[in-house]
Amino acid sequence: MKKILADRTSLIDASGIRKVFALAESLKDPVNFSIGQPDFDVPNEVKAAAIRAIEQGQNKYSQTVGDGLLLSKIIEQVKADCGWKNPSVLITSGVSGGLLLAFMALINPGDEVIMADPYFVINKHVVNMIGGKCVFVDSYPDFRLPVEAIRQSITERTKLIILNSPANPTGAVYSEQEVKAIAEVARQKDVLVMSDQIYENFCYDTACPSIANYYEKTLLLKGFSKSYAMTGWRMGYAAGTEAIKELIEEMTKIQQYTFVCAPTPFQKAAIAALDCDMSDYVAAYKKKRDMIYNGLKGKFEIVRPGGAFYAFVKAPDWAKSATEFVEKAIANNVLVIPGCVFSEKDTHFRISYATTDEKIAQGIEILCKLADG
Repeated sequence: MKKILADRTSLIDASGIRKVFALAESLKDPVNFSIGQPDFDVPNEVKAAAIRAIEQGQNKYSQTVGDGLLLSKIIEQVKADCGWKNPSVLITSGVSGGLLLAFMALINPGDEVIMADPYFVINKHVVNMIGGKCVFVDSYPDFRLPVEAIRQSITERTKLIILNSPANPTGAVYSEQEVKAIAEVARQKDVLVMSDQIYENFCYDTACPSIANYYEKTLLLKGFSKSYAMTGWRMGYAAGTEAIKELIEEMTKIQQYTFVCAPTPFQKAAIAALDCDMSDYVAAYKKKRDMIYNGLKGKFEIVRPGGAFYAFVKAPDWAKSATEFVEKAIANNVLVIPGCVFSEKDTHFRISYATTDEKIAQGIEILCKLADG
């Protein structure tokens, strides 16, 4: 029988996160620590703005680059946050859409992309599908930014360094010193940096410094999904300085032939979202972070997350792998994700504490019992 599938489909399998998320449908009232989406809803004023846009007939394509008013507000915000004089901005279908467009515009077969391990799951698989080569730099056991190891990993084929802070899956927040150091490395080697800052509002203990403030060849990716619970609305944006204006233009061109544009009614709603104060939700998630950390630290090896809503926890010694421990956790009605989904190692598991305090307390109790084998 003639083969019908492209070879690139063999480079990936179904998302391990989605597999566990789907499993939740078959379990009775599980503790669901699997999926990375807020447990609160979109703010009412943002929902109202989306409804108005739909009812007023704003349901057609926007310009490929995005709605004019939304663009102007984001441009002003980027200027204020990053100190950029004339940023280029593209509205994308979520940060994941921005990642895909960026990789398609940047990566030739054989090009190397450096990322800290653990990493956001999409990065590895899309780079592989396009024909690039992932260069993983170990950040275990504390998940700090491995600046010197990144420096040593740069070659003539290096096209891109990826930063993700606050990080998925570890919750790590890179320090200003670390960010400045990697900016200097990138400048010396003339390498583009992609900064995925989708979780930037969920930063609990310190400021969340961005390399965009220190390095002009930074592709900045931000979005609305996590901060405003708009995960299903697929709203994000990419921004860059004059130094990488050409990249934003090429990403826009590729969007014409792929996504066409981000969803128009939700672009209108995103304008309203930019004026929402989400600080109470962030404060609530800081308490959830503390619940998870304080509840597990006596039984597990766990680094206190500084941001996002994840903890990356070492499996207990009795388990031959984190996957084995995850299977036992799921058998006890707690859904967690094996760390090998995000890493070249299978030693840890990821918890998303984006759920109710009651479920967090229940999950902590079950996991601590399982820690003893």
